[in-house]
Amino acid sequence: MKISTKLKRFLNLHKLLWVDDRVSDLEATLHSVRSSLDALDAMRSSLETPPQLLEEFYQWKVLNPVPDRPLVSVCVATHNRPHLLTKRCIPSVLGQTYSNLELIIVGDGCTDQTEEMVSGIKDSRLRFVNMPERESYPSDPQRRWMVAGTEAMNEALSMTRGHYVTHLDDDDEYLPERLEKLVQFANKNKCDFVWHPFWIDDGTGHRALNKALYLLYGQVTTSSVFYRSWFTSIKFDSNSHLQLEPGDWNWVRRIKYFKPVSMRYPEPLHIKYES
Repeated sequence: MKISTKLKRFLNLHKLLWVDDRVSDLEATLHSVRSSLDALDAMRSSLETPPQLLEEFYQWKVLNPVPDRPLVSVCVATHNRPHLLTKRCIPSVLGQTYSNLELIIVGDGCTDQTEEMVSGIKDSRLRFVNMPERESYPSDPQRRWMVAGTEAMNEALSMTRGHYVTHLDDDDEYLPERLEKLVQFANKNKCDFVWHPFWIDDGTGHRALNKALYLLYGQVTTSSVFYRSWFTSIKFDSNSHLQLEPGDWNWVRRIKYFKPVSMRYPEPLHIKYES
């Protein structure tokens, strides 16, 4: 028996509506999960954040408007990787199309030629300090990865002079217009905190895109954020591994508690190497 044209249209429309309903249900579920994760993050951060800091942040914002051409501080923690640092990381910062920056590199007790190689780069915007000894980290490799470089990064934060602050891992690189685009975006939208997608390079030439659609665990790293200088008062926690949290996410989670004006910049702006 042949099915009439009208019946076919009806069945096709019904099928489309069914698919739309399933998609809507999935989106609603994902939204509910994200809301629950945000609520859990806020509860945990409330136990770790002195209440007076909230009011301090809001008062500071009123008293410290961002100038049209702000200084940007780029913080890098490093340990005995001078070739990646000087051939990839540093050139990608100093070669930015936005030039009003300072690059602060802190060695986590470097014992090789890092200081010598960095000193060979003649740029007044670059400062290097080597801590006298390396911080003590957990013996477990995964937990050590979570918090490696904590004290060096906190030292870099204490040295910043910029209106905005951002980061870069010593083996990674920025795309050339990263800072220029983020300054324009943050100033235009009066953002306190910006994050963006990034490329992940597996070392074989293959790159995958982390779209970083939401400010959630696994979708953000220190090199993909850009923020107002007040947040340098929120330090990285070398004990975050006890909560099974990488230090960068633990730090972002606590910043979220302040409910800063946060927005996602839509383009990938740095490359994270995993080799």
